[in-house]
Amino acid sequence: MANIKSAIKRAQLTDEQNLRNRMDRSELKTAIRRLDEALRGDDKDAVQATYLHAVKTVDQAAAKGVIHKNNAARKKAQLAKKLNAGA
Repeated sequence: MANIKSAIKRAQLTDEQNLRNRMDRSELKTAIRRLDEALRGDDKDAVQATYLHAVKTVDQAAAKGVIHKNNAARKKAQLAKKLNAGA
């Protein structure tokens, strides 16, 4: 553990940022899983709404720096492919 006051503050801030990033990553995975679940159902409106939410979540994660922008583009392409295959 750090002894210097500024180092203690930085360590605490890093822990908070790691927690926030983990929460965002978890929300991203949940959105993608919910889209997969919606695709198994029959409601096309629910599928469309879940798809839009998943894409929005991916974009937000990329904007926050949780995932790289190329990773976000790849995930959105995979989501669109799933949507088109399921439709």
